[in-house]
Amino acid sequence: MKGLYFVEPVVALYSFACFLIYPLVSQYVYRRMWQDLTNTTYPATDNASSCMVNTNQSSHEKVQRAASLFSLYNELFSMIPSLIVTLLLVAYSDHRGRKISIALPLVGSLVYTSSFLAISFFELNIYLLIVANFASSLFGGVGTMLGGCFSYIADLCSDGKQKTLRMAGVDMVLGLLSGVASISTGYFLRASGFNWPFFTAFLCHAANLLYVIVLLEETWKSPDLQEMQPPLKKLVTGVYRLFALASRRRNMVLILLLLIFFTYSFSNIGGLALVTLYELNEPLCWSEILIGYGSALSTLVFLTSFIGVFILSHCLPNVAIVFVGLLSIMSGLIMTAFARTTLAMFLVRVPMLLAIMPAPVLRSMMSKIVSKSEQGALFACVACLENLSSNVAFAIFNSLYAATVAWFPGFSFLLAGGLCLLPVALLGVVAFLGPDEAGEAEALIAGEEAGDAPSI
Repeated sequence: MKGLYFVEPVVALYSFACFLIYPLVSQYVYRRMWQDLTNTTYPATDNASSCMVNTNQSSHEKVQRAASLFSLYNELFSMIPSLIVTLLLVAYSDHRGRKISIALPLVGSLVYTSSFLAISFFELNIYLLIVANFASSLFGGVGTMLGGCFSYIADLCSDGKQKTLRMAGVDMVLGLLSGVASISTGYFLRASGFNWPFFTAFLCHAANLLYVIVLLEETWKSPDLQEMQPPLKKLVTGVYRLFALASRRRNMVLILLLLIFFTYSFSNIGGLALVTLYELNEPLCWSEILIGYGSALSTLVFLTSFIGVFILSHCLPNVAIVFVGLLSIMSGLIMTAFARTTLAMFLVRVPMLLAIMPAPVLRSMMSKIVSKSEQGALFACVACLENLSSNVAFAIFNSLYAATVAWFPGFSFLLAGGLCLLPVALLGVVAFLGPDEAGEAEALIAGEEAGDAPSI
């Protein structure tokens, strides 16, 4: 049977399954912490403000602090194995094909969702979630899967604009299905509790894994077995070739683009990771329905960012598109810091409508200046940096939120917005060096590939 060359269905189903339970994780931990620390049931209500049911401010602050620290420990235990596995798998895909870096994270997601379902159904110790997250990270994570998908797309696209738009399209699919899942989550939780959403996510990951194994065609053909090197040697060789065989100017531009991507991801994820806790806290005290609508509205950013990339790519250089996206996320985070009403919390999503634009454009800019045989090594570095930035940001901002929630809950968002000035400054250096000279680099790389690069 002839296979398919579309990773978009994989990203769609993966994002739906993940975002079906991501908003529930914070809520489940928050409710369990509430029961453990206050010895009372969680104040469920049909109104927007559950704080009106229990106005004990010290209880809310205590639970907020405990839930934030739990999230910190959860991320710390999964950070190192996830980084190592991401770097190994995505770089290894340059030699053994892209599907391995897409399939194994799906296995990890099956482990995580099944464990979460068991913990929720049998009301096991909540700290077993940390063990489940650690076990799941041994198979990679979302960065591994997306790194494999972007390498897959880079193999199929030779035109630079086509590559940029298709990568932006993947981000759009990620956001749209995330929005559908986020809207469903609140009603799903209210109608059936936590167990059915976890079981639904498990079925989605299982179907996705089946699609990858059976239907998805490989883009990178494996060489003969006798030509294969040990995996670790392949990894070292791939990363070495990424920097050693290029000019100093290209290496400087590539390193700057990687730093921009890292600092952008750090600021963006660090601020957005706290949104659910912020919405559960006073004075907002959102219900699960409002949290679902808020998450869904946030994921519309992926659609508007894709439209922004599509339109702006016809009239602006890539550097300018990234700059617009950075201003978008900066203004949204700063507004979030001072949101004190439900209307204001919904409106902070408006200036963030173009906040996702930097990610696909930066990936495309980096992909254009390396050869096809180095795409896996490149996206291994990108995925590793993305995992590192998200995990470190999650740890730092959760601990910071726990320390500042009593006197200024919005401080973490204000800091995240201010940190966006770092990628803006680095982007100015890239603009000065002239990243559009990558075309010369591509011509040079094409000559090298004609001589010694493997063929697809």
